[in-house]
Amino acid sequence: MPILVTGGAGYIGSHTCVELLNAGYEIIVVDNFSNSKPEALKRVGELTGKRFISYRADLLDREELEFIFTRHRIEAVIHFAGFKAVGESVRMPLEYYMNNVAGTIALCQAMAKFGIKKLVFSSSATVYGVPEKVPISEDFPLSAMNPYGRSKLMIEDILRDLAVSDTEWSIGILRYFNPIGAHKSGRIGEDPNGVPNNLMPYITQVAAGKLNRLSVFGDDYDTPDGTGVRDYIHVVDLAKGHLKALEKIFSSTGVEAYNLGTGRGYSVLEMIAAFIEASGMELPYTIVGRRPGDVGACFADPTKAGNELGWTADKGIAEMCEDAWRWQANNPNGYEEESIRMEQVRS
Repeated sequence: MPILVTGGAGYIGSHTCVELLNAGYEIIVVDNFSNSKPEALKRVGELTGKRFISYRADLLDREELEFIFTRHRIEAVIHFAGFKAVGESVRMPLEYYMNNVAGTIALCQAMAKFGIKKLVFSSSATVYGVPEKVPISEDFPLSAMNPYGRSKLMIEDILRDLAVSDTEWSIGILRYFNPIGAHKSGRIGEDPNGVPNNLMPYITQVAAGKLNRLSVFGDDYDTPDGTGVRDYIHVVDLAKGHLKALEKIFSSTGVEAYNLGTGRGYSVLEMIAAFIEASGMELPYTIVGRRPGDVGACFADPTKAGNELGWTADKGIAEMCEDAWRWQANNPNGYEEESIRMEQVRS
């Protein structure tokens, strides 16, 4: 059963490729490597002992995309490909709308042309904007605070319209909360370009000495210790959620959205303490002012995913921290170090 995975070399995509291969699926990966590296796919093959086909291609290259659909009898698509940095999206809104929204439209047009109408879409909890209360369930009002979040919300609306226009479509929308951690092997993990935007890779890079100090944005929120509370989910649990969503779209039609989170919030200071305990490393930090747009608490109600997909998150915060640190310690420069070594061998 061939599954097309767009953005399969990325953080969540690579972990999902591992789970798909281990579950017996055949995969075809499409990635333009704008914010990922081919080395991740090499390691996916090593971890699973499975071979698969990958293409360096952009979804906006319609000719190349249709060539891929012509070459393979694809039965469903898991769509990760997209730009994902909130701050960058504010600076580059047109690039985000073109890449994320227009890229998804091009993908859906190609799928429709070849009669493939089963899709799992990688969305985000940013579509909830500033929630009035927690935990957040799928029926909360939707709004977004930045171009990245708006691009995800636009795509969700497009997919809902598509499913109304053609009842043969079966679409699962997965709203992620805060993925962290890495594969237990330490061979694949999160490898952000430049200074990390997310808390855990920033923590691990401070612990590794790559960054001097962690900034904690705000300690005056209405939370137990004053720092922001978020729902952190292990990336492997998240990857397994995609397999459950894939099973669902093969047995139904229409479009449904699901929260993928643990239902438990951890504050920034709780995360720091958990990481120090898991790694044994020092972690210097400084309390600074709030960031505009940040909310005090944001965590999921994952009941719907449990009831309809049969999915729950299994891994706790200690394992998330241990696996994130193992990845960082084993790969101080991410995938780049391996890529440089390979280039030296070739030369």
